[in-house]
Amino acid sequence: MPRPVFAATLLLAALVAGSTRATRATATAAPSAAAPSISATAADRVFEIRTYTTYDGRLNALHARFRDHTMRIFQQHGMTSIGYWVPQDSAHSRNTLVYIIAHTSREQATKNWSDFVNDPEWQRVAAASEADGKIVAKIESVFASPTDYSPVK
Repeated sequence: MPRPVFAATLLLAALVAGSTRATRATATAAPSAAAPSISATAADRVFEIRTYTTYDGRLNALHARFRDHTMRIFQQHGMTSIGYWVPQDSAHSRNTLVYIIAHTSREQATKNWSDFVNDPEWQRVAAASEADGKIVAKIESVFASPTDYSPVK
């Protein structure tokens, strides 16, 4: 499956799953500070679908970096984590991470990323995680806005 179709399919699945999970969660528990917000906080909220392709044998290092550091640093810079996936197709399951984050606007996304890459903590984390070699060979990013009929805005 071509990557743009693959990414769009993942977005659809993520948004449907997130909407169902959010509805169930709000009915049973109060929201936590770490939980992603599924409803829009602003009319211009934008989702970013990112696909990372790692060098051979480096996917676990990428998982560790996201699990232990990146998600928390994203949150500090106004990026809301929606979900993270590994493809089931064997060709991509060994070297691909797909995730979706949300920003309050496209302009804010530019600022968020600038602040993130210039964050001294992120720079230390990135350098330490790549002590055994580079992790990410390729990054693809697609910005998307929800349709008027989308259950997630």
